[in-house]
Amino acid sequence: MPLKPDLPLPESGARRVGFAIVGLGQLSVEELIPAARTSEHATIKALVTDDEEKGRAYARALDLTEDDVYTYERFEDLKEREDVEAVYIVLPNSLHRDFTERAARMGKHVLCEKPLSVNAQEAQAMVDACRAGGVLLMTAYRCQYTPQHWAAREAVQSGRLGKVKLLDSVHGQSEDDPEAWRMRLDLAGGGPLPDVGIYSLNTVRFVLGTEPEWVFSTLHQPEGDERFREVEESVSFMLGFPGGVVANCLTSYGIHKTATLRVLGEEGTVLMDPAFTYQGLSLTISDPQGDFQPKLPDEDQFGLEFDHFAQRVRDGRAPWTPGEEGVQDHRVMDAIYESARTGQVVRLTPVPGRDAFRGEKPEAAGQ
Repeated sequence: MPLKPDLPLPESGARRVGFAIVGLGQLSVEELIPAARTSEHATIKALVTDDEEKGRAYARALDLTEDDVYTYERFEDLKEREDVEAVYIVLPNSLHRDFTERAARMGKHVLCEKPLSVNAQEAQAMVDACRAGGVLLMTAYRCQYTPQHWAAREAVQSGRLGKVKLLDSVHGQSEDDPEAWRMRLDLAGGGPLPDVGIYSLNTVRFVLGTEPEWVFSTLHQPEGDERFREVEESVSFMLGFPGGVVANCLTSYGIHKTATLRVLGEEGTVLMDPAFTYQGLSLTISDPQGDFQPKLPDEDQFGLEFDHFAQRVRDGRAPWTPGEEGVQDHRVMDAIYESARTGQVVRLTPVPGRDAFRGEKPEAAGQ
């Protein structure tokens, strides 16, 4: 039976963009490696890890050789690998800048896990390094590539909800290990805000397409709890957008896993619950005609990221979520922490227009 002509065909191995995965933690092992194996435009050519035995085991599973496994100290040896055009950095946040700058000096494009770094200054240095090295930098914001989030954005920006007035979002989970790297301020740069709260922040900015003008926040860091010796347990923050639109967001390491987004307009609402999970996203759009749940594919979000970045590597255009998008989130998060410290509203530099920090729209966006 012949293939249907509308089905996409994967690129040949020679055309796929070769990636080195930097860091073999849970996200790499459970999500990124499986996603790359089914990607249309990307493939894994090397692994970088501090656990060589683990690296060799995954190399065998990927039909790679032991020579395709590198330690962090040997990272620069990738410079000689013409088949490795890009790296995907999946390390603790404070290490993102170092490995991004090292990759840029080698002429390797960089896909970096969120948050881009630990503050706006460090993140901007990463953008500058990649610009100087003539390579692309993309922030791994998977929720800006799913059909569900694009449908929510379309409902908001098309006027279907009428004038949007309020948004609210909660993203939290329970963290029980006080020794986890994300509970260390020097490695994570903060607590739940840069880890899971950033999904609320980034998605609110994405669905509106505009930038906040002010922030007001408060945080809670309980005394006597070993988990929160260095980072906060919870952050509640309010964002003020042009036209009087207000977003209320809450993030926490001390609650049962919750991931919701709601947009409230004069004539309708959007509800995503769950809104930020890897699978099983749910979207309900309500308007005067009733409730509507669009039938959208539950795609591999990491595969969508891989493919979008690989295509941008091939055509040289800016990815939809470039480093500048990650820097902007850091500017807002820095202001959130400042507001919590001072108890005052913090004004942000006005940013006119829409999608000011984003690049080329993904090919399948909104479809």
